[in-house]
Amino acid sequence: MSRLDSFIRRLEAQRACLDLATTLIDDVPGPVLELGLGNGRTYDHLRERLPDRDIFVFDRRVAAHPACTPPPDRLILGDLRQTLATATRFRGRVALAHMDVASGDVPASLALARELAPHLAELMRPDGIVVSEPPLTVAGWTPLALPDGIAPGRYHLYRAGR
Repeated sequence: MSRLDSFIRRLEAQRACLDLATTLIDDVPGPVLELGLGNGRTYDHLRERLPDRDIFVFDRRVAAHPACTPPPDRLILGDLRQTLATATRFRGRVALAHMDVASGDVPASLALARELAPHLAELMRPDGIVVSEPPLTVAGWTPLALPDGIAPGRYHLYRAGR
């Protein structure tokens, strides 16, 4: 498969998983976290799908198009290992988190996801939904079925435990 085809499939999987996740939190109160702003496409998508939700974005720096950049009071800049660890105002309250921290370096992306998972687990509310490109292993989280047409392992969905 060409890199272009792989990229398109990843984006299709990402969109399908985010769309499903936004419906799964209809009755789950709480804010939404976007971990990794990148160029702002998924933040913009979540903002469109969840216009009445507070969406907070964590990233090292802003590299997004200005139209896809959150307001300063919704943007938490710095190393995610530090900013998530100190995000106590979200503890046990997050309804939906999207973790898109994967880079071209697969071992480094998996290592970062392993480091972030315990911090994210503290922030999720019971029955909250986590959408992640790198797989996550968190005690008490239940993997969810992917939307139709999405290959296993392409993207990941989890329901946070009680």
